[in-house]
Amino acid sequence: MKRIEIYIMKVKVLFFGVLSELTGTGIKFYDEVKSIEHLKQRVADDFPEIIHYKFKVSLNNELLNGDAQLKNNDEVAFLPPFAGG
Repeated sequence: MKRIEIYIMKVKVLFFGVLSELTGTGIKFYDEVKSIEHLKQRVADDFPEIIHYKFKVSLNNELLNGDAQLKNNDEVAFLPPFAGG
C-alpha cells in the first residue's frame, strides 16, 4: 500500500499594536494563501474592522511595498503606525 502525504502550506501572521487588540491575538496561522493580497483578504474576512486601519506589511522581517508571493513557513507581520521617539 502506498503512503500518501498531504502537504498544506502554512503562513504565520503577527499582529502588533492596535491590530493585536482588534484581532484578539498576536499570532494567527493561515493555510493555503498564495500572496500578501490573498492573505489580506483572508484576514479582512476574519476581522472586517481591519479595513479601517492603516498598516504596513513585512514578509520575513522585510517591509513590503506591494504584493508578494508566499511560501510555506513564511512570517508576515501587520504593523500599524508607531509613535514615539
